Amino acid sequence: MAVSSRRAAVSGAAGFIGSHLCDRLLDSGYEVVALDNLLTGSRANLEHLAGRPGFVLLEQDVCAPVTVEGPVDCVLHFASPASPVDFPAIPIEIVKVGTLGTHNMLGLALAKGARFLLASTSEVYGDPLVHPQPESYHGNVNPIGPRSCYDEAKRCAEAFTMAYHRAHGLETRILRIFNTYGPRMRLDDGRVIPNYFSQALRGEPLTVYGEGTQTRSLCYVDDLVAGALAVLDGPDPLPFNIGSQDEVTMLELARIVKRVVGSASEIQFRPLPEDDPKQRRPDTSRAREVLGWSPRTSLEDGLRRTLEYFRSAL
Repeated sequence: MAVSSRRAAVSGAAGFIGSHLCDRLLDSGYEVVALDNLLTGSRANLEHLAGRPGFVLLEQDVCAPVTVEGPVDCVLHFASPASPVDFPAIPIEIVKVGTLGTHNMLGLALAKGARFLLASTSEVYGDPLVHPQPESYHGNVNPIGPRSCYDEAKRCAEAFTMAYHRAHGLETRILRIFNTYGPRMRLDDGRVIPNYFSQALRGEPLTVYGEGTQTRSLCYVDDLVAGALAVLDGPDPLPFNIGSQDEVTMLELARIVKRVVGSASEIQFRPLPEDDPKQRRPDTSRAREVLGWSPRTSLEDGLRRTLEYFRSAL
């Protein structure tokens, strides 16, 4: 699909992943209409694209009806606060962008005859009882817990997407994003990579929750974006897990970050937050077999690339 003169509308374009997605689409020959209300996104993430031919940023809340002038070939819905610090601070906004926002972006795709890509999340699996998590697993989600504004909004977003596919014949794709890291992450993101890098660079203790035995599989953002576009261009409307198979405990990760930074910071243990998943690793066999996608960046290489960003940002 990625050929010259095609036009993409991207919501959440000023966010961490959304901004990298805009870069890749433009480099692939797309024109990009970037949509963001800048609630958690940052204009700084898109400053390098100002004045670039084929790129325009519209300050738009997609929870209100969305209008884009001219043709649109694909609609990529990446808008949503996704950091744990956002869940207690703006839960209503998170529910709205996953429900009303998804509805409006699907409506835009339907009106334009465009293919629609939903950025869903591994959080649809909740605190999984199956490991690793295949797309066929329906999850273990607390619908009224502190994370439910995000988890259930994304589950509803998937339901909306499949409803439009079945009722209207809309070309839809669903991407389930697992833990992703890299340059342009928010410093106050609240997730493990910004926390560890910020603490290590400042010489502060690295905070490890629980005993540090909980695991994550961390995918570098360039690999994630390549996976997202493989899902967009792929043949299948059912969800695809996109993430890394390299599972690491939070205690191991703290030690790796200390080594990469060259930090003498101590490790400090704190209580585990409520509903924090204990294991998170995708089964990516579908993406590998159907799309030919797998991540290429090792954890240590990705962390070294990310370090330079945090050095300059702090």
